[in-house]
Amino acid sequence: MNGPDQPSTARIRDYWLGGSHNTNADRDLAEQILVCAPHLPYSIRTQRAFLRRVVRYLVMSGIRQFVDLGSGTPTVGNVHEIAQALDPACRVVYVDIDPVVVEEGRHLLASNDNVVYLRADLRRPDEILADAEVRALLSLGEPVAVLIVDVLHFVRDSDDPGGLIGGYLDGLSPGSYLGVSDMGDDDGMLAAMTMFSRMFDSPLPTLTFRDRDRIAAFCGGLDLVDPGVVPVPLWRPDGDDPDTDRNPEQFQGYAAVVRKPYDPATNVTGR
Repeated sequence: MNGPDQPSTARIRDYWLGGSHNTNADRDLAEQILVCAPHLPYSIRTQRAFLRRVVRYLVMSGIRQFVDLGSGTPTVGNVHEIAQALDPACRVVYVDIDPVVVEEGRHLLASNDNVVYLRADLRRPDEILADAEVRALLSLGEPVAVLIVDVLHFVRDSDDPGGLIGGYLDGLSPGSYLGVSDMGDDDGMLAAMTMFSRMFDSPLPTLTFRDRDRIAAFCGGLDLVDPGVVPVPLWRPDGDDPDTDRNPEQFQGYAAVVRKPYDPATNVTGR
C-alpha cells in the first residue's frame, strides 16, 4: 500500500485511461514501465472497455446492484458512471485494499448516495458481503452483479481464486451475475517485468497468468452468457470502441459473464 506521495497502481491506471486523478510520481513510474511494456495502456483500456460493455449488458438485463472488486480510482467510465447513466437508481459497492485509493474514492463519490467505497481484501467474500455498509446499500435477496475485471491476476493460485469466486456467488441470490476477466499466458509480459526490475531496480507485483480453460473452470455450474469464455475484446464488441483491436483473437486475456442459476426441481440455488 502506498502513501499519497508514492506512486499508486490505481492512479497509474487512471493516467493510462486518460484520467486526471494522478500525480507526478504516478506519471513518472508509468513512463518508466512503458519503456519495458509499451502495450500496457492498450491492455488497460481494453479491459475498461470490456467493463463498460458488461455493465451495460447487465443493466439492460435488469441488474441494478453491483459489487466491483479491486476497483482502483472510480473515474473514467467506471461502474457507477455507466450504470447510473442508464438508471440513476443503480447501486454500486466499490472494493479496494489500498487505504489511500479508498480515501480518494470516497472523496470523489461523497455526493453520490447510491455508491459506497469499502476498504477490504477481495479474497474475503464472506466479510465483504456481511459488511454493514454493503447490507445497507444492497438488497442481497435480489440479484447482484459481482465484477472481477482486470484484477484476478493479482490473486495467486494459492489463494484459491475459484473458491473466492464461489464464495461471492454462494452468498447471492439466484439470477445474480459474475463478470470476470484475467490475463492469459503472456511471455512478453513476463519478459517486460524482468527487464523493468533490472533497469530500475524496482520489483513489480507478482502476477499469475491463466489460460482459457482455467477461466472456464471458474464458471463451472453456472449459466454462461454468450459468447462464452473469449479473448477480452471479443466479448460482445460494440464497434464504437476507439481501441478496437484488428486482431482481437490474439489478445492475451480472457473474459466471461455467468449467471447463477435456480434449480426448480430441488428448490436449491446452484453453482
